[in-house]
Amino acid sequence: MLPEKNICITQCGREITAKEIAEIRETVELCRQLSLQEIAETIAENLQWYRASGTNKVDAGLKLLKKLEQKGILQLPEKRPTTRSKGKKKILITEATAPRPTINCKLADLGPIRLEIVIDPKPAALWKEYMARHHYLGYHKPFGYTLRYFIESDHGRLGCILFSGAAKAIAARDRWIGWTLEQRLRNLAWVVNNSRFLIFPWVTVKNLASHVLGRIHRQIGNHWQERWGYRPVLIETFVDPAHYQGTCYKAANWEYVGMTTGQGLVRKNKTYTTTPKKIFMTPLVKNYRELLCSEQLVGKTL
Repeated sequence: MLPEKNICITQCGREITAKEIAEIRETVELCRQLSLQEIAETIAENLQWYRASGTNKVDAGLKLLKKLEQKGILQLPEKRPTTRSKGKKKILITEATAPRPTINCKLADLGPIRLEIVIDPKPAALWKEYMARHHYLGYHKPFGYTLRYFIESDHGRLGCILFSGAAKAIAARDRWIGWTLEQRLRNLAWVVNNSRFLIFPWVTVKNLASHVLGRIHRQIGNHWQERWGYRPVLIETFVDPAHYQGTCYKAANWEYVGMTTGQGLVRKNKTYTTTPKKIFMTPLVKNYRELLCSEQLVGKTL
């Protein structure tokens, strides 16, 4: 083991001092009977290291523990075998999401557009089924905190929309925001990603998509606050030009800021590529850049 004296490590934008490293090493030795997940939970609690939602930052704790082990500062307990299935649960397609009669009218003729937040298991399963059946990308478990909506009117359900965790690092976006690596790691939770947007194929109503985006812009701050305990300041989305041009985002005054590179996030022994996507951004507050480049953003306190 290497001595932790004078060693200082930065993890997820936070500087871990030599004193804290010594305490982490002691905790690992005392808690070897616990699982790695439980040790990371304990470490995050001891460091008062919290996500924006106020819960312990366990994922950052896990990364820190593994980094300390790689540097020879501590030795983690052996990984316990798990019986949890690694296979993806297949979404069954049922009559509930079958195509409906065409809705082709003016936006005003739909009546009020409503955003129904989807949380309970039964509507959530139906939401996933709609997405799996009718979105060209299908359904995949989203990253980070999520907020799902059904788009509704007096004519019934019109579509689905999903917001989830922001992309870890996107060069064009990060230049546009102007934050440093440390600021991005600290404040990324305050950026959310519109990762799926589906107007059902039997709904052909001009300007509906941009109207929905406008309602989202006015309401998502309050909805996210109620669901997760903090208020985001910026929304991003990625549009594949092979399928769409981002017309509804432009109509809703989202700003085009560049293209992704098509290179996935670098991970050990893992690489992947995808087609470059258009990046659109919309701020939820005027001083979003100042906030994202500061230490002012404070999450929920439990």
